[in-house]
Amino acid sequence: MKHGTNTLHVAFIFLFSVLHDLFTCVIPVLHSTPPPPLIFQQVIFHYRSSLCDGTVLDDSRTMGGRSKPMELILGKKFKLAVWERVIATMREGEVADFTCDVKHTALYPLVSQSLRNISAGKDPLEGQRHCCGIAQIHSHHSLGHCDLDQLQANPQPLVFTLELMEVLTPGSFRLDIWAMTDEEKLEVVPQIHVEGNALYKKGDVKEAAEKYHNAIACLKNLQMKERPGDECWIKLDLMITPLMLNYCQCQMVQGQYYEVLDHCSSIISKYEDNMKAYFKRAKAHAAVWNETEARADFAKVVELDPSLGLSVAKELRAMEERIRSKEKEEKGRYKSLFSYDSNALATATTVRSRVPSRSFFKSGPILKQHLRVAVLI
Repeated sequence: MKHGTNTLHVAFIFLFSVLHDLFTCVIPVLHSTPPPPLIFQQVIFHYRSSLCDGTVLDDSRTMGGRSKPMELILGKKFKLAVWERVIATMREGEVADFTCDVKHTALYPLVSQSLRNISAGKDPLEGQRHCCGIAQIHSHHSLGHCDLDQLQANPQPLVFTLELMEVLTPGSFRLDIWAMTDEEKLEVVPQIHVEGNALYKKGDVKEAAEKYHNAIACLKNLQMKERPGDECWIKLDLMITPLMLNYCQCQMVQGQYYEVLDHCSSIISKYEDNMKAYFKRAKAHAAVWNETEARADFAKVVELDPSLGLSVAKELRAMEERIRSKEKEEKGRYKSLFSYDSNALATATTVRSRVPSRSFFKSGPILKQHLRVAVLI
């Protein structure tokens, strides 16, 4: 019994030495021994970030309309260092609340912005300036979210509710993009590309799009470190282009035509002879009824690659058939509308014919009483 008490005492010393200036409330478990070190292991956990008054800022179970836990490699200098420190005190299956002082939460608005971008399928760094985190905090640059802008302007303590789901040992997982070195990013891109192709062939279009998006994010992250137009920048851009076209194909299948138009136009602005970009943009124009633009892009496809004449002719016939079908549908809609107006006019004429003539008004009081009845009818 004495030994158990001493061990528990050691556990408390370990806990408070790690969290010396954090106000903590561990919910379900008190450990008789400290948790094993988790350095360079991947931890998968759900989180909820709240203000001290209970206002929820982020919740991994609902962010982006889905439940997706956070994946974090300990020891890789995550921007929000306090999460690494507190998660290292937990065991699998444990839930804990950690109330953290302002000095530990100053960078949370930037971290939250990246997490929200990821949940929306955007680049994690979108909307952030190319400078250190502290400089961004004092730049008065909007993060695109009112609650984060307010928190950035007026930092305050935050409550993090963490649930540790799983701990993976090194070698059993792939690093997140932000945790990779530049060399690791270059090495993993071809592998992600192959995985995306395999998923698309299986019909898992949404998952394939996510793979292509991740590969693009890897290369974009590297490209940000190069000067636009330099040899390395161009080399990376040439690697991004086929991935972007594959991503556009996935978005086309999912009906995201305007996103396809944006990405393909961006590619064409840099590479005017990219036939695939013209072809995909032409199909996207056709899908959103931009007939003139679609015909121009299809003509450019045939100009760049005459062997695709039959394929282009097939797409044009399909577009023309859709246009005829739409015109026929609209014609029927307008016809029913005018038919309704004619019926309404006939009804109005009938009602008008029931109004008595002037000779009726010259009759006696009995007829005037009849007039009142006629008007009521």
